Amino acid sequence: MRFVNLAMQDGAPAELVLATRDEAGREAVYTRAFLPPQRLILLGGGHVSQPLCRYAADLAFDVTVVDDRPSFANAARFPEAGKVVCDAFPKALQELFVTRYDFVCVITRGHRYDAVCLRQLLAGEMPRYLGLIGSRRRTIELFNLLEEEGFDRRKIDMVHTPIGLPIGAETPKEIAVSILAELIQQRSSRSAAREAERLALTSHEPELLGYLLSKKEPCALAVVVEKSGSTPVPTGAIMAVNQYGSIVGTVGGGCGEHEILNHALETLRTGRARLVTLDMSNDVAEEEGMVCGGRMKVWIERFSEE
Repeated sequence: MRFVNLAMQDGAPAELVLATRDEAGREAVYTRAFLPPQRLILLGGGHVSQPLCRYAADLAFDVTVVDDRPSFANAARFPEAGKVVCDAFPKALQELFVTRYDFVCVITRGHRYDAVCLRQLLAGEMPRYLGLIGSRRRTIELFNLLEEEGFDRRKIDMVHTPIGLPIGAETPKEIAVSILAELIQQRSSRSAAREAERLALTSHEPELLGYLLSKKEPCALAVVVEKSGSTPVPTGAIMAVNQYGSIVGTVGGGCGEHEILNHALETLRTGRARLVTLDMSNDVAEEEGMVCGGRMKVWIERFSEE
């Protein structure tokens, strides 16, 4: 078991890498990502940005809105935004420090401001998603101009335009839905090579990460690595157990979690990692209020400061 970037520096997510071994000696490696709400930067505070900010915030994006007009860049207009910046676009982008983990939508009030934003963005690290609103003709003209100015054509071609999925959107709210659909599509995409080993749950778990970072005491980590049928949690559910039986996080609650707690205490006493299969059919399923039972495999391993 090892953590990668536990302190989440430079915008990179923390990851827990588990090297497991079953009773037959077969090995498997899993990765549990801890993704904070992805930052979505909306460049332009117009009529599309309002519903897009609201919808995106509901779906766990951390929204920042930028506009150079005080009447458009204010908290009253964007109450769901985590941050509202009223400043010139180049200066705002410099201070926001866009990283490869960010999502950026260029939806300004005009072609001139789109160009200003793209020049700033293309000169730095490309975000995970960069979308541009505008007509095809004017976008082609803008891209050709940027290439003539010396910007990398490969980076220019990475810009999603027309922005959003083609769902026939016309109103600002419909356009916002089409953009959000594309953002979700990009956020959910994973490399095929890592798909099999990456666990489903990716929530940030700030309480758990804070507990592990504090390094106050040894503990055992229990992580759901496989499941079948109906179970109370997806793969990636995680729980820390200290030597007194106190827990942080959860692997589903109820009597199933209590069984995992006992195994975790045993792991703390012996130092031996183990793969536990939890059968949640029949009596256990009835106790958990589930329509049908399932099975979970939980990897339990000691975690300490070392």
